[in-house]
This record gives sequence, C-alpha cells and structure tokens, in this order.
Amino acid sequence: MRYSEDHKAKTHQRIIEEAARLFRQDGVGATGLQPLMKTLGLTHGGFYAHFKSKDELVEKALGHAVERLNTSLAIQSQSLPAFIKYYLSSAHRADPGTGCPLTTLCAELGQRGQPSEITDSMVNNRLAMIEAALPEDEHADEQAVLMFSAMVGALLLSRSVSDPALSDRLLKTTRKLLIEQAEASVEA
Repeated sequence: MRYSEDHKAKTHQRIIEEAARLFRQDGVGATGLQPLMKTLGLTHGGFYAHFKSKDELVEKALGHAVERLNTSLAIQSQSLPAFIKYYLSSAHRADPGTGCPLTTLCAELGQRGQPSEITDSMVNNRLAMIEAALPEDEHADEQAVLMFSAMVGALLLSRSVSDPALSDRLLKTTRKLLIEQAEASVEA
C-alpha cells in the first residue's frame, strides 16, 4: 500500500517529536530505534525511510526540542525572574520529556564526542536573553554565564538525587539566590 507524501511528512514529524521527548527523558543512548518506532506503531526498518542514521535524528530531535522550549519560554517568561522561576520549578524538574534538553543531552553528547551546533545556538540564545535582561555593564556577559550555568546545574542535580527534600532545596535555593541577583542587578 502506497502512502501519500503528506502521510510520510506527518510520520516523519511524529518520529521527531517522540524522539525529542524520549531523548530528553531517557537520554540518547538509552533510547533504541526499535522501541522508539514501536511506541509509534511503526517498524524498525521504516526508520530508514525517514532518516539516514540515529545521529541525524538526534540533531533533528534536539532542534525540535529547542524550538518547543523557545515557544514555551516566550509564553511563560516575560522577565528574567519569571524565566528563573519557570526553569527552576518543580514542574520543570518533574517533566524532563518536555523540558530543557540541555540537562539530559549535553553531558551525553559531550561524552560521545558529538557536541552539537544546535546546543551552541541554544546556549548562546539563553545567555543573550539573560544578558539582555541585566543592566548594561562590563560584567553582564559573565553574570549571564554564571546564572545560566547555575540554573542548568541545579536542575540537573535536582533530577539526579533520590532525596525529595534535597531536590527541592537545590531548586529553591538556586532560584532564590538567582532571582535576588537579577533583581539587585536591575536596582543597581
């Protein structure tokens, strides 16, 4: 049975969306092509009608995850404190499959020797967004690096500890201190 081009495009997009969710949730290495395709009701062999390799899918899925996150952040965060609150929230921690891909994928891609230009772009965009929200001074770029690194690190750590109180403490403390830093910068 022949499918229309529209069907193929929709299937292609479904694979990217599910891969983006699973890669963020479980990691690239832990997400096999066969289980991914089975989740979608497709065969493993059908994967190669859409992608040359898993590496190609990783890049496309990461791009999709970044695009979704950018849309979500544009809606949810109109200020730096709002962005910090969202990023370091228990809801964001609890749903890695729809959240920031950096906490799941960066270490794994680096360990695999596969840094991504999409990751570069995402990090640069976040740094620029944070820096733009800070008052112009000679250290705003450094402050943005510190703030975003602390956010990603706190979220990553909060997801990796087994003690719920410790997980909450990591988010709450980092969130509190970064918001104080952001507000103090604006007031200065």
